[in-house]
Amino acid sequence: MRSQEKETCKAMKSLCVYCGSRPGKDPAIKEAAISIGKEAASRDCRIVYGGGKMGLMGATAGAARDAGGPVFGVIPDFLVELEGILEGVDHVIVDTMHERKMRMFEESDAILTLPGGIGTLEELIEVLSWARLALHKKPIIVLNLKGFWAPLKELFEHIVAQGFADPELLNDMVFVDSVEDVFPAAEKMMLRAKA
Repeated sequence: MRSQEKETCKAMKSLCVYCGSRPGKDPAIKEAAISIGKEAASRDCRIVYGGGKMGLMGATAGAARDAGGPVFGVIPDFLVELEGILEGVDHVIVDTMHERKMRMFEESDAILTLPGGIGTLEELIEVLSWARLALHKKPIIVLNLKGFWAPLKELFEHIVAQGFADPELLNDMVFVDSVEDVFPAAEKMMLRAKA
């Protein structure tokens, strides 16, 4: 690994993961979430996530924890009973969803979106909007496993083509198709932001 890439690896100490509180229907997606957690742990990169123990959230954070990696969960108090809290990880309980999203953002160096539902989509759109407003330069990676987010990518392209967003929108995030591409893509975006 080149020295500049090593510096970037050290710079990315925390990865915010947006993903479903459900596991979805395809077991390969849950396996990908587990792989992300393990890979983060191997890099000593802390997983920052929504705090619950269910679905892809629990799979990602649990895998990182079980592999000896640092994990930080942020969960609103009204979801504690519904989603539970993953044991053996650092976490904080906040009052609102807004506080949850802001704390997760503040605690991370890069953002990864795995498959998920409407909440996952909303989280991605919000940080993307912040990037468009030049409020941050954090890497935004979208794991388009098995084409899960392909319709969203097409929608973004459509929005740009129709003149409702600058073409630079398409450079504010990177869509990757495999777990193996996630960390290299984030590191490359970090280097680009520093240039």
